[in-house]
Amino acid sequence: MEHISVLLNESIDMLQIKEDGIYVDCTLGRGGHSSEILKRLTSGHLYAFDCDQNAIDESTPRLQAIGDNFTLIHSPFENLKSELAKRGVDFVDGIFMDLGVSSPQFDDGQRGFSYRSNARLDMRMDQSQELDAYAVVNTYDKEDLIRILKRYGEEPFAVKIANKICSARENAPIETTFELVDVIKSALPAAVLRKKGHPAKQTFQAIRIEVNHELEQLETVLQDGLTLLKPHGIMAVITFHSLEDRIVKEIFKEVAVAKKVNKRLPQVGTENLEYQLVNRKPVLASSEELENNNRAHSAKLRGIEKKG
Repeated sequence: MEHISVLLNESIDMLQIKEDGIYVDCTLGRGGHSSEILKRLTSGHLYAFDCDQNAIDESTPRLQAIGDNFTLIHSPFENLKSELAKRGVDFVDGIFMDLGVSSPQFDDGQRGFSYRSNARLDMRMDQSQELDAYAVVNTYDKEDLIRILKRYGEEPFAVKIANKICSARENAPIETTFELVDVIKSALPAAVLRKKGHPAKQTFQAIRIEVNHELEQLETVLQDGLTLLKPHGIMAVITFHSLEDRIVKEIFKEVAVAKKVNKRLPQVGTENLEYQLVNRKPVLASSEELENNNRAHSAKLRGIEKKG
């Protein structure tokens, strides 16, 4: 399946790219957003991060066809600040993040991300790290499984699913995605199985987030990224589920929205705040994009600007 970049035009417009600017794509993927940023740079430079070496290898020719003023960095984006500092970059004009798992990662049967194809339980975005989905499913104790299913999957049947996982693995390790799907289904009431949507979706999301430390990394990169922005620099972030969106919304709100000292009093002025929201409500995909790209249905784009 071809990977189609979500909210591409909206993201590029939001960044207000300057041809001599320094820009960072924290989530290179297959280079869709990076290539559009690069097309708009003359004397500027693009730095793009990905912890998946396959993504870097596959996107390199696409970017080379546009120009050579880019640097690809094989690293989790939580290392944004330190990796840029190594390269003498202290401030940037714009930062972009697309927090969705790329289609090639889902489509590659060996990666173990998808509940729709059978593969060894893996889910590592960075193939060099040790922790994988197999380890989470087969070695975490019941309480930890319940915690991640509730927190990262918002799964109402977390206790039942965790119990089934623990009892199933006593007989033999749960090795594949389809084996895990069967265990999940066995824990759910018949009425839930009849509902629209895949019954394993929330559990797989929870395990993927745990394996890749996604939410902790997101908080780090947002907070560090804000300190890297030059005056009038913009950060644009696309989220795909409520947990991510809540973190982005709250961190942006914390630095760009004045707090009321007392709800009976008027809000304190925003003139002393260092940042301002680009959009108070998230940008959503157009009806035309929704028709052509199923991934766009849950996408939300938020932006924040450092004041001049």
